[in-house]
Amino acid sequence: MTDAPVSDRPAPSVGLGPLRPAPAGLPDPNIAPPAVAESGDPFTALRVIDLLARIPRGQPVRLADIVDRLNATYLDWIFPATVVAAVLIQLGANWMADYRNLAGFELEDGPYGPALTIEDSSRVDPWIVSQALREAASCTERLAEFSRRDRLTTGD
Repeated sequence: MTDAPVSDRPAPSVGLGPLRPAPAGLPDPNIAPPAVAESGDPFTALRVIDLLARIPRGQPVRLADIVDRLNATYLDWIFPATVVAAVLIQLGANWMADYRNLAGFELEDGPYGPALTIEDSSRVDPWIVSQALREAASCTERLAEFSRRDRLTTGD
């Protein structure tokens, strides 16, 4: 604060203008807060689908292994097994709607818990890409909606 009388201080201007350099040692504020994956969230579904696009085809893969890999890949996220299972169930329903069978995308109980088997055929990769594109579009839409708001819609 300055010792100058209030009448001698410059009036505030509109807009912030250029900023001064950050003081030495100021930490980076771009630290992402942790996220807990939620059912029905396109950001969650996109991350799950991205992993599913890479898992082996034609053999069962334990749900627990999928969850573990997601949690190891996205250290700032927590993927509960129930949420990942909800994404897999939705994808199974989408497969059924597109191909009229469940043989291509099966989530079944196995001897070591629930396991997913994705058929080993040429139709799987384009289908998974289409699922990911739909979720990515939903993510983009949510981000655009967020950027248009000038305040939170809940609370204050």
